[in-house]
Amino acid sequence: MPSPGRAAPPSRPSERAAVPAGPVRPGPGARALLTPAAVQVRAGFWHTRRQVNAGTSIPQGPALLESAGNLSNLRIVAGLADGEFRGAYPFVDSDVYKWLEAASWQLARPGPADDGRLADGVERIVSLVAEAQQPDGYLNTWFQLLKGGERYKDLRWGHELYCAGHLIQAAVAHHRSTGRPELLDVAVKFADHIDSVFGPPGSGRPIDGVDGHPEIETALVELYRETGERRYLDLAGYFVDRFGHGLLGGEAYCQDRVPVREATDVEGHAVRQLYLLAAVTDLATETGDEELRAAAQRLWDAMTRTKTHLTGGLGAHHDEEDFGDPYELPNERAYCETCAAIASVQWSWRMALLTGEARYSDLVERTLYNGFLAGVSLDGERWLYVNPLQVRDGHTDTGGDQSARRTRWFRCACCPPNVMRLLASLEHYLASSDDRGLQIHQYVTGSYAGEVQGAPVLVRAETDYPWQDTIALTVEQTPTDRPWTLSLRIPQWCTEYRVRCGDVVRDATDAPAADGWLRLEHTWSPGDRVVLELALEARLTVADPRVDAVRGCAAIERGPLVYCLEGVDHPGGGLDDIVLDTTRPLAVKHRPDLLGGVTTVVAAGRRRTIGDPGWWPYANAGGADPGHSDEPVELTAVPYYAWANRQDSSMRVWIPTL
Repeated sequence: MPSPGRAAPPSRPSERAAVPAGPVRPGPGARALLTPAAVQVRAGFWHTRRQVNAGTSIPQGPALLESAGNLSNLRIVAGLADGEFRGAYPFVDSDVYKWLEAASWQLARPGPADDGRLADGVERIVSLVAEAQQPDGYLNTWFQLLKGGERYKDLRWGHELYCAGHLIQAAVAHHRSTGRPELLDVAVKFADHIDSVFGPPGSGRPIDGVDGHPEIETALVELYRETGERRYLDLAGYFVDRFGHGLLGGEAYCQDRVPVREATDVEGHAVRQLYLLAAVTDLATETGDEELRAAAQRLWDAMTRTKTHLTGGLGAHHDEEDFGDPYELPNERAYCETCAAIASVQWSWRMALLTGEARYSDLVERTLYNGFLAGVSLDGERWLYVNPLQVRDGHTDTGGDQSARRTRWFRCACCPPNVMRLLASLEHYLASSDDRGLQIHQYVTGSYAGEVQGAPVLVRAETDYPWQDTIALTVEQTPTDRPWTLSLRIPQWCTEYRVRCGDVVRDATDAPAADGWLRLEHTWSPGDRVVLELALEARLTVADPRVDAVRGCAAIERGPLVYCLEGVDHPGGGLDDIVLDTTRPLAVKHRPDLLGGVTTVVAAGRRRTIGDPGWWPYANAGGADPGHSDEPVELTAVPYYAWANRQDSSMRVWIPTL
C-alpha cells in the first residue's frame, strides 16, 4: 500500500471524461484542472437533509408558488386565465424557475417513494412556462402585465435578465436530468432574443447594457456548455466586461463602480457580487482568460480575509444587503443572507475546479454546514432569509423577510427555492477527478466515481462525519495495471489526523500539506481500504482583533461545525449576561434526543448580572461599581445550523470571555 505524501498539483485532463448531471459541466476545451465526479449519498448527515428536501421542501413548492401568485401570473400571460399581477417584485418569475431547477435535479435522483407526482408537476409547469413565452422569446410577467409590455427600460431594478438566467439554469437542469427538450427550447429561444438585443456599441444591437442583478452571465456559460453554441459564451463575456462602466449609474451596490478586471475588493450587494464572480470564474475556465482568473483569485482572497463571518456567511448590512467594510462583521445586525451563502458555495466550487486548490472546498464545507444550512428548518418547512450570529435577550421581531424567526414563506421568496436547488444538486459539489486520480472534497457515506485515464474508478465511503472522526474508504472499481492517486482533503481546521493504508500508518500532528490535499498514489486493487481519522476535538476560536464586534469573545467549534448558545437551553436568565470560562475544558456529549440527533459541546461559564446603573447606562472608567451577582453556570452549545428550531429565544455564537 502507498506511503502517504505530497505530489505534484493535479494535471489538466487531455480528454475529459463524461461529467455527471449537475449545475457545472466544464466543456471539452475547458482550462479547469478538475472535473466534477459522480457521487451518490446513501446515508448520514447530508442524506437526512436531502431526504427532508426531497420529501417536504420541494413537494410543497407548487402550492406555495400558487398561493403567492407566481403561477397565476404565468397563466394570465399565457392567456389561460384572467386577472391581475400578484406579487410585490418584478422578479417573482425567478422563484418558479429556481423551483423547477430544484425539482429537475431531484428527478435525476428519484427515491424509493417516488410515485411520479413530482415529474408530473414539473412537466405541467414547464408547459405553462412555454405557453407564457412570447413569440420572439421574451418572458417576464411583471413587465407584460404591469408595464404595458415595455422591455429593458429599467435594467437597474427590473431583473429581466436575472429572471432569464434562472430560467436558463432550470432548463439546463431539466435537460440534463430528464433528457427532455421542452424547457431547453424555451431557454434557447429566450437567449437568442437577448443576443439579438444586447451588445456593445457598433455591434448593431440596440441596447448596450447589463442587468442590475447579475445571474444571466453564468447561466449563459452553462447554456453554451449544454448546446455548444459559442454565441452564448461570448454574450456572457460581454455582460461581465460591461459592469463597472457606469451603465447602471456607477454604484458599488450593483457592481458598477469599477470593472471586475480592475477590482481589488468585493463590495456592494453580496449576492449580486458573488453571482457575477461565479460567471467570471466560468469564463476563465472556458476561455483561459488569465486576467479574469487573476481577478477571481484576488477577490476571493479579499473576501475570505476580511469580509467572511465564522459561519461562512456574507453580508454585513441589512441596508442594501452589502458586504460592508473590511473587518466589519457584526453579530446581531449581521445580514448573512441565505442566498449569499448559496452563491458562495457555487463560486468556491468553480474556483476549486479551476485551480485544483483545496482551500476553496474548505470554504464550501464551512458554508454548507453553517451559513447555508441554518437557512432551512429541520422539518424543511420554515426558512431564514437572514442569518444573524446573535439574537439578544428581549429581542422584538417585526417579522418579514429580515426576521430573526423562521418564516413559512417570504414576500421576496428568493431563498427557499434557492436552498431547494442546492440541496437537490449537492452531490455535484462533493468530489472531482482528473487524469491522475480522484479527489474527495467533502466526506459522506456513499460512493465516489470518476474516470482516470479512460478507466472508471469507484470508491465507497462509510462515515458518521461530522459527528464522528473516521472516514473508511474501500476501492471497489479500479484499473489494476497502473497507479492513480486518491486525494483526500484535510480540512483547514484540522491540525491532527491519521491515515491507515493497509499496514502503513501515518500520524500528522501539524498542518496538512500546503495545498490541503493528502495524496495516496498506488496501483489499487478492488477491496483495498483507506481509513482517515480527523481529530474532532471541540475548540475555541477567536477573531482578528480588528473585528471590533467580537473583541474579547470566543466561539465554540467542533470539526466543520460552528456552535451557538440558545436561551432555551439556559433557563433562569438570558444570554446577554453569560461569560465563558476559557480556562476550563470543553466536553462533548452526543444527544440523539435533541434536534434530530446532535453532538453538543458543554462549557463552563458564569452569569454576571450587573446591578441597576440608574437612569444612565454609562459610567466613568474606574468609577463606582454598580455591583453584580456572579454565579457559575453550565453552558450547552448546539450546532448553529440547528438554532431556532424549538422556540423563539435568544442566541449567540460569540461569547464574552472571563
